[in-house]
Amino acid sequence: MPIDKKQIIEKEMAVVDGIELGPDWNRMFEQRVIFDYNTDTLDKVRDLEGAESIGACYQCGQCIPVCPVDAVGEYGPMRVFSDLLRGKDLFESDELWKCTTCMNCLRVCPKEVDMIKIMPAVREEAVMEGNVPDELQEAFENTFEYGNPLGESQRKRADWITETNSEVPLMKDKKEADLLWFVECYPAYHGRGKETSRDMATILNTLKADFGVLGTEEKCSCDSQRLAGEVGLFEEFAEQNIKTFSKYKFKQMLVTDPHALNALRKEYPKHGGEYDVIHYTTYLAPLMDKLNMTNKLDYKVTFHDPCYLGRHNGEYEAPRKILDAIPGVELVEMGRCKEQSYCCGGGGGGMWLDGFMSDHVNERLSENRVKEAVETGADLLVVCCPYEISRFEDAVKSTGNEGKLAVKDIAELIVEAMG
Repeated sequence: MPIDKKQIIEKEMAVVDGIELGPDWNRMFEQRVIFDYNTDTLDKVRDLEGAESIGACYQCGQCIPVCPVDAVGEYGPMRVFSDLLRGKDLFESDELWKCTTCMNCLRVCPKEVDMIKIMPAVREEAVMEGNVPDELQEAFENTFEYGNPLGESQRKRADWITETNSEVPLMKDKKEADLLWFVECYPAYHGRGKETSRDMATILNTLKADFGVLGTEEKCSCDSQRLAGEVGLFEEFAEQNIKTFSKYKFKQMLVTDPHALNALRKEYPKHGGEYDVIHYTTYLAPLMDKLNMTNKLDYKVTFHDPCYLGRHNGEYEAPRKILDAIPGVELVEMGRCKEQSYCCGGGGGGMWLDGFMSDHVNERLSENRVKEAVETGADLLVVCCPYEISRFEDAVKSTGNEGKLAVKDIAELIVEAMG
């Protein structure tokens, strides 16, 4: 930008500490205006309910090194804020869909810029305007039409029960139970998810737990859809699920999926559904001595902390207590673990955005994590979230680590140890 000569201040002669300075040496400039820029794109975001904290960013950059997407591309709250100052319209930008709402940035942000509220607020507006990646839109439509993002028939939601050798009572028959097991979509439909569900049923029966499932009455908790901007869909399904829950008596709600845990524990109460919700690892950790695990395993394992079990809901110890109780299992931690755990890439709608993300990153987040797991020398990468088992198994193949690393759910290890 050319200098306005009117801003130049100089004297024919100035004396500083007894030294005479001519005009070339005492030249100064008027204060430069630093607030003369357009904040419309920033204000457009900041004016949304829930997104106000974006304006608090002072670009310290602490969020960038912990952002999982920045590890495989260029991203982070500070970059989003800078783009807004430069006039980028986030509502129509690909940057809107990269955030996995992992919460790692909020953990370190001194100004509490909350992307877990900011991004869903902006995405909600984008969804209403139809600015949604095609594969995410397909997941929304599947959820609306079939009750799950996989597009599977609602009538098949309880089919996994017929594939298990254990008794899995339906709440419509029992009416009352200590535990209402909310199975969720991927554990009910996905091949690997169903294997974990069958193992969970075996464990619950071994413990003689008084439990029941909703079967075909259950619908998606819709937490990831909510975070991806489909708030209306979330509210509709929350209302339907709460109505179904009200038909039965139970003391606790057991969940397989940390995303369901987050929805049922934090979001459903806003719609009149308050329950004592517990993740299956939290439930099982104090009961491990009641399981007859006579088969000593010989595994060196590393554990991936799910974002929505760990940072979002504060559970880090239960999975580790379970692994410590399984005979023959040696746990080695990855560098990024517990509060600093990396993200699998599936949260915040990322489960249905792999095609979209491939144009914006140099490798999938799950691939980055699998490489870290391999570096530990572990035989197994152990998980306790249904999103992760399929994502990491795909990543093991795509990174050429088949035969070096396998992926298993904690429930599978327990049943294997039970013999």
